[in-house]
Amino acid sequence: AGVSRSVAVVTAYLMKTEGLSWEEAYAAVRAAKPDAEMNPGFQAQLKLYEAMGCTVDVSSPLYKQYRLQVLTECYSELQDLPQEVFAADPTSTCQTPDTEILYRCRKCRRALFRSSSILSHTEGSGPTAFAHKRITGSAQLRGGGRETCTSYFTEPVQWMEPALLGVLEGQLLCPKCASKLGSFSWRGERCSCGRWVTPAFQIHKSRVDEARTLPLGNIQAAKT
Repeated sequence: AGVSRSVAVVTAYLMKTEGLSWEEAYAAVRAAKPDAEMNPGFQAQLKLYEAMGCTVDVSSPLYKQYRLQVLTECYSELQDLPQEVFAADPTSTCQTPDTEILYRCRKCRRALFRSSSILSHTEGSGPTAFAHKRITGSAQLRGGGRETCTSYFTEPVQWMEPALLGVLEGQLLCPKCASKLGSFSWRGERCSCGRWVTPAFQIHKSRVDEARTLPLGNIQAAKT
């Protein structure tokens, strides 16, 4: 007893109060208590805690991605997922805050998700990550640069729920016009930039338009 959970708590305390990295704080604890042995789960949480600036920010894309990964492990049958996993459907609220961008289906203009639902990720190594595949056309490097992300990876939104439950992977269709928007996989998918995202709820940028709220009034201007 006292070699994992309590060690994680003390390590987090040192990170917060002394400004140490999680490795430095953990090393300090182990120097004082040689038998300390934090389990991998707590180590992952402390890495996340450090990445969020030693705060617990439930709105952080990092936190949301971690929560989804944990849920995938806890709900192996992918049934009866907690409702808090799903972001609110933009059509169920009256107005989008001025600080957010609304994304609409390019075909029927149905509101799909807000910018706060986008889970950003570190850019991968581009087409080199697909070395085992034949790379042609737009998937090739251009002028020595890297292929940018061609999709948005989001948290699950309420309108996706019927398609996600009980299924490991599949297509994401617009709930209004049924046009294909992207795909999902609880096991993960690779972004065009080369980064593997798990779980993945991927909306192709070419299938949606941005709608920004103008500073004056509530007029929505579609970005073209």
